[in-house]
Amino acid sequence: MHAYRTHNCNELRSDNVGETVRLSGWVHRKRDHGGLLFIDLRDHFGLTQCVIEPENKHFAVLERLRVESVITVSGKLVDRLADAKNKNLPTGDIELVVADLEVQSRAEELPLPVFGEPDYPEDIRLKYRYLDLRRQKLHNNIILRGQVINSIRTRMIAQGFNEFQTPILTASSPEGARDFLVPSRLNPGKFYALPQAPQQFKQLLMVSGFDKYFQIAPCFRDEDARADRSPGEFYQLDMEMSFATQEDVFAAIEPVMAGVFEEFAAHTGKTRKVTQTPFPRIAYKDSMLKYGNDKPDLRIDIICSDVSEFFIEDGVEFKAFQGIVKGGGTVRAIPAPNTKDKPRSFFDKMNGWAQREMQAPGLGYIRFEQGENGLEGKGPIAKFFPADVLVRMAAHAGIGDGDALFFAAGKEVDAVKLTGAARAEIGRQLDMIDEDVFKFCWIVDFPMFEWDEDNKKIDFSHNPFSMPQGGMEILQSADTDVKKLDILAYQYDIVCNGIELSSGAIRNHRPDIMYKAFAMAGYDRDAVDSEFSGMITAFKYGAPPHGGIAPGIDRMVMLLAGADNIREVIVFPMNGSAQDLMMNAPAEVPAKALRELHLRLDLPKE
Repeated sequence: MHAYRTHNCNELRSDNVGETVRLSGWVHRKRDHGGLLFIDLRDHFGLTQCVIEPENKHFAVLERLRVESVITVSGKLVDRLADAKNKNLPTGDIELVVADLEVQSRAEELPLPVFGEPDYPEDIRLKYRYLDLRRQKLHNNIILRGQVINSIRTRMIAQGFNEFQTPILTASSPEGARDFLVPSRLNPGKFYALPQAPQQFKQLLMVSGFDKYFQIAPCFRDEDARADRSPGEFYQLDMEMSFATQEDVFAAIEPVMAGVFEEFAAHTGKTRKVTQTPFPRIAYKDSMLKYGNDKPDLRIDIICSDVSEFFIEDGVEFKAFQGIVKGGGTVRAIPAPNTKDKPRSFFDKMNGWAQREMQAPGLGYIRFEQGENGLEGKGPIAKFFPADVLVRMAAHAGIGDGDALFFAAGKEVDAVKLTGAARAEIGRQLDMIDEDVFKFCWIVDFPMFEWDEDNKKIDFSHNPFSMPQGGMEILQSADTDVKKLDILAYQYDIVCNGIELSSGAIRNHRPDIMYKAFAMAGYDRDAVDSEFSGMITAFKYGAPPHGGIAPGIDRMVMLLAGADNIREVIVFPMNGSAQDLMMNAPAEVPAKALRELHLRLDLPKE
């Protein structure tokens, strides 16, 4: 018999009754029932109930042993009594009667419980992450993560993609976040950067003649934590392909995303539907208008609209919004469907939410009801509108009897931001979000340039290495700032349930177009040659048209696991302050190590 186990703790069934077996695992739970001591023994695979009788010589040892101690037990497998069977447990029909016991490791008093999985302070959970990972829900999340990565890898290889590993110690990349810098001992005063993404390397692989590349790539960015973003490091499905159009990239990645989400859709125990391919394509401009952002949650069936024109019609007397529109601002309408029976407090709370959470002046609203003379407006500001204007505005916004409109007004950037947030909040308040569906879409046709108000200049809005739609011809014809802002790029985002999973682009593979695009954003040729010498030089020796994308692994698993925080799907995450509480990192280093690196600390004064 094996020294530790003949079976794992999720393997034994009624067919094994009568066998002498050996199991090893953690003492998950102990229960004393009238002299008999019951032990739930847990390993990676599951649970098996064990029972020991008082006359057994090991009874006293097992009785005193703390939970989470590691033991090996041997004995005969028997059927549970009929009223003691557990249909919710795969091994719930049987139990092991302990004959022999060996204590492999004794547990001290636990700093956090494993059984029951109660909420616990995050700092304790992260400090003792190895205990936290024993909890079933988190344990299953990490198993899911590995399965998702294996599935992605299999699907990419099946499409003819080759997996390569790109350098970790490298130069700064053009991703826009802060780099993590690594001092070079052999090159005093110089630093490597950990890659924010393998962007330049994967493009250089295409220049090198490899047609299709992918890797499950670690990426490092010195940025603040969010619920859907881990500080420090994350992983992405990095891919690139040569001689590819935007539609070719979509056709390659859609089956992977849809396939993985369909494969693991039932992970939480629910039946969850996945958007069928091809995923909907939504132009950036339309997304900002209809949804108030460029990562729309399509589970919320609310379409917003611009209603500025109705506030400056003859007979309208709502001066506050009239002044905003005439001053160059905008008014956006956010429908609240089927709110006829909602009390006044619902609308007042939405107004308070806008003031409190968004620091906005508020959200005006009008309720629409069918009256004797047709559709009528109700509410504090309805009286400022002629009846015919209200009817036409309702038709424009696509609403009718029993619906309401909330209004976000101000400078376009502020009104759009409030619109997107209000749409999401209304969706939550009206219980419109279907938790049993994954709704994907592509956001396409991003503007190549944007206006930098701080520096009063044109700058890149998304990725400076994207190919402009129209190539060199469109760049040469853009002789004013207005025309520059109208230029679109072959840039795209893939979004699921309001979460951006990735950005991608068809790359600008021609040096002449690249120099021209950078010049339009105020960067001269020397700056391009200096900052991106490796890539621009390589392009001068023949580069194929190419493009790619890099969906985030962490966010994909977070969605599939139904987790609210990305740290729930990462094995050993940092906290919100980018600290590893378990390993005490970052930490001070000895003075000798600093001298070897030719570094001297100049710390801020406390």
